[in-house]
Amino acid sequence: MKEGLRQSMAWLHTWTGLLFGWLLFAIFLTGTLSYFKHEISHWMQPEIPARAVNVEASLGLAQRYLEQHGQGAQRWFIGLPDAREPALSVAWQAPGKPGERGAFSEKLLDPTTGSELHARETRGGEFFYRFHFQLQMPYPWGRWLSTMAAMVMFVALVSGIIIHKKIFKDFFTFRPRKGQRTWLDGHNALGVLVLPFHLMITYSSLVIFMSMVMPAGVLIAYKGDNNAFFQDLQPAARNTPAAGEPAPLAPLQPMLRQALQHWSGGRAQRVVVNHPGDANASVQVMRHGADQVARNFGSALAFNGVTGQPLSESPGQSLPKAIGGSFYGLHMGVFAGPVLRWLYFICGLASTAMIGTGLVIWLGKRQLKHAKSPAMPFELRLVEVLNIASMPGLVLAVAAFFWANRLLPVSLAGRADWEVNAFFIAWGLSLLHALVRRGRRAWIEQLSLAALLLAGIPLLDALTGPHLADGFLSRGDWTLAGFDLACLVSGLFLGWAARKMQRATPTPDSHKRRARSRLIDTEVD
Repeated sequence: MKEGLRQSMAWLHTWTGLLFGWLLFAIFLTGTLSYFKHEISHWMQPEIPARAVNVEASLGLAQRYLEQHGQGAQRWFIGLPDAREPALSVAWQAPGKPGERGAFSEKLLDPTTGSELHARETRGGEFFYRFHFQLQMPYPWGRWLSTMAAMVMFVALVSGIIIHKKIFKDFFTFRPRKGQRTWLDGHNALGVLVLPFHLMITYSSLVIFMSMVMPAGVLIAYKGDNNAFFQDLQPAARNTPAAGEPAPLAPLQPMLRQALQHWSGGRAQRVVVNHPGDANASVQVMRHGADQVARNFGSALAFNGVTGQPLSESPGQSLPKAIGGSFYGLHMGVFAGPVLRWLYFICGLASTAMIGTGLVIWLGKRQLKHAKSPAMPFELRLVEVLNIASMPGLVLAVAAFFWANRLLPVSLAGRADWEVNAFFIAWGLSLLHALVRRGRRAWIEQLSLAALLLAGIPLLDALTGPHLADGFLSRGDWTLAGFDLACLVSGLFLGWAARKMQRATPTPDSHKRRARSRLIDTEVD
């Protein structure tokens, strides 16, 4: 009975991993890049300088700018700068027609001078973050598909734990240069090494979209009114209507100062002004999401916009909300400092590699059975092509996305969309290339090209940056330097992998090793 259960779990693990493996690889890789989405966005907008700023002074500059350019607006939004997002962002919403939202205007300001920054249009790291759970698909289909993939990933993890009765022994076993055995050892080691991360990141993704995939409780409790549910979830978003009587807005800096004192060392991330210039104006100072692990979207202090007196504080989190916020915070990793963020990044790469090695193992084991056949069966050739396009092809597309940011004209209309187009064009070309070339040669060529593009990014940055005479190192912008260095290291690693694969030529005893590797099936079962 036990062997029957393990064999059933092995079948489930194998086929769920294959059918959703390519999609999961893309989800995990882009999600891993999203841990540095702010740093990626900063690199893709080199016109924005990184400087040490005074948040309180920046808020005063933002208020003066909005008083000049956002008069008559229904609402102001001020995004305060920090170490990861160096720009001061301001936005305002014009009054709309009854039943409609007013138009938004948004600008980036220098946090030290208050002058407008003319940065190039780009999706930046936000593209990877959105692709991670929306898959560049219309709402809500991408979210449904990514959530379904997460459920499959969770099933694959649980079934993988069940089938590996020697799971801890597998972690300490690695046999290099043994063909399929090496891939299996690497797959097992990656699975066990960061197993808690695999489980946490997969289960938390299901919790994040729980109201979407399991809406019965919300629909029953709120009689189908989802807006009422989200208003209760974020009560700080409520505000009184405008009185229609003009009144000057009080300075925002003292309100920020009071909020920071109330939070005892906490930080503010955003300031929202409702009905500026009206007698019923109100100000909400939003707490920074990185202040604590459990994410609380409604954490804010409200002030009277005319007198500056505190009005209310968002209520404390209930236990269910705190649990949900904890899963959200752990999944997003916003609270993490530089060291912990790098640990998140490394664990994310390990998860991505675990999925990739599983796909390679599935194909390799079945290719051995047709090693002497004149032609590979269609289904195996299809898997081979999809493996190439989804792994080295996706990395190549990421590199093309970065190169497009530097090579496309800054004044190009729809520039951000063309960066995304470059990503998908490169990805599509990698699929065509995999169809034309056979397996190993296609792997080597795509890995080599990706290595060349990534390793060349520091040179590209130096040649196309807006400050050629004043490099990022002399300006102390270590974020740009760190990005270039990370791309260089990634390119060197991919080049090493391509070289390693090219030198792995068949030897006279290759057939013997292939025969021995067939024992893997019995080891797994």
